[in-house]
Amino acid sequence: MSSSSARSRRRSACPVCGAFASDADAPFCSQGCRDRDLLRWLGEGYAIPGTPTDRDEES
Repeated sequence: MSSSSARSRRRSACPVCGAFASDADAPFCSQGCRDRDLLRWLGEGYAIPGTPTDRDEES
């Protein structure tokens, strides 16, 4: 990794709380924000758009 990409990563904001990202937890600022983001994915807080499905047809 070049030093310029490491510098730009340090200056980026954490996607959860907006604090500066740390090198160890990039793109997050801490392990806590990493965990919160993972919990949002696991709890269906985030969703990837797609075509609607009719669950009744699957049965």
